[in-house]
Amino acid sequence: MKLKFSIIISFVCSFVFSQNNSFVPGKQWKDTNGMHINAHGGGIVFVDGTYFWYGEFKTSGRSGNTSLEGISCYSSKDLYNWKNEGIVLKVDQDPNSEITKGCVIERPKVIFNKKTGKYVMWFHLELKGQGYNAAKAAVAISDSPKGPFIFKKSYRPNKGVWPIDFKEENKTGSANEDALKSWSPEWLTAIKNGMLVRKDFEKGQMARDMTVYVDDNGKAYLISSSEENLTLHISELTDDYLDFTGKWTRVAPAGHNEAPAIFKKDGVYYMITSGCTGWDPNAARSFKSKSIWGPWESLGNPCIGPDAELTFHSQSTYIVPVQGKKDQFIFMADRWNPKNPIDGTYIWLPIKLEKGKPVLKWLDQWNLSTFSENQ
Repeated sequence: MKLKFSIIISFVCSFVFSQNNSFVPGKQWKDTNGMHINAHGGGIVFVDGTYFWYGEFKTSGRSGNTSLEGISCYSSKDLYNWKNEGIVLKVDQDPNSEITKGCVIERPKVIFNKKTGKYVMWFHLELKGQGYNAAKAAVAISDSPKGPFIFKKSYRPNKGVWPIDFKEENKTGSANEDALKSWSPEWLTAIKNGMLVRKDFEKGQMARDMTVYVDDNGKAYLISSSEENLTLHISELTDDYLDFTGKWTRVAPAGHNEAPAIFKKDGVYYMITSGCTGWDPNAARSFKSKSIWGPWESLGNPCIGPDAELTFHSQSTYIVPVQGKKDQFIFMADRWNPKNPIDGTYIWLPIKLEKGKPVLKWLDQWNLSTFSENQ
C-alpha cells in the first residue's frame, strides 16, 4: 500500500509541476520534476517541435561558478514546461584535460549544422586555476540534441588575422602604448585603434562572454567579448561550424560590452548587450545594423520602467525566436547569485520593436498569447 501511495504522489507532483502556462520572471522556475531549472547563461535550439535549453550547471557555495559537473540540458514543447535531460557535456576527471573538473565553462550555445547533421556547442572556457586569463572559445559536437557532446578543441580566435575593416596604419602601434594610463583619453584612443588587437595578434584574440548566431543563408557567427571585455568581436565560422574562416570584425571598440544576444527582423540585425560590472547588474545596451559586419548603430538602453537601469537586476544571455509565431522574440537573461550560484533565477521578457529599436518592458507574469495580442 505504501508503494502504491508513493507512486500516486509522484505522479500527482509530476502533473502539478508540468502545468506552467505562463512566464513569471525572476521567480524560481521548476522543471517537470519539481526542481529549480539549473541552466544558467544559456541558449536554446529548436529541433523537430522541441526546444532544447542548454546552460551552466551551477552548484552551491562560492565554488559553484566553476564547472564541477558540466553543461545541462532541458527540453520543452511549449517553452513553459521543461524536462531535465541531464548533463550533456561532462567535465573531465583527467587533470590534464582543458575541461577538467574545476575549470570554468560559461554561456554554452548549440546550433545545428544541416550539412554535417551534427549539433555543435560553443562555449567560453577558462582553464582550471588560471582565473580568466585563458579567454578561450571552445567547441563540442554531438549526433543528438540530447548529447552526449564530445569536446573537440579550444581556440583563441583569429590568430594572425586582422579584422576586415582594420586600417593599415593601425597594424603598428607606438612604443609608449603600455605606459598609457587606463581610461585616459589617450588610452581609449589606443584601444579604439587596436592596441589590444595587435597585442593578441600572434596568439589569437580573447573570447569571453559569447553567443552564436546562424543567419538565413546558413552562415554562422560567434559573437564574443574580447580585448579584455572592451570590444565585441564577430567572427565567421567555417561551413562545419567547428572553426573560424578568418573573416571577423570589431563592434563598439572600447565600449566595454559583454553578454551579447542577437536576433534579426526584416533584414535588420539587432543586438542586446550589458556593461561590465562583474556579477552586479547594469544598464543594458542595444545596437542595430543592416549587415552582420556593421556598421552597428548604438540605440541605448532597451529597458523601460522601474529598475530599467539595472536590466531588471539581470544580464542578457540569448534571444529566442518563437517558432510558428512570426517576429516574436524572447529576451533571456540571468539574475546571478554569486554567493550561491545554484539559486540564480531567470528573466524572460518579450521583445517589442518601437521606432526601430528593441524595447523590454517589465511584466510580473505573461504568456505567448498575451504577447501576440499586444504586438
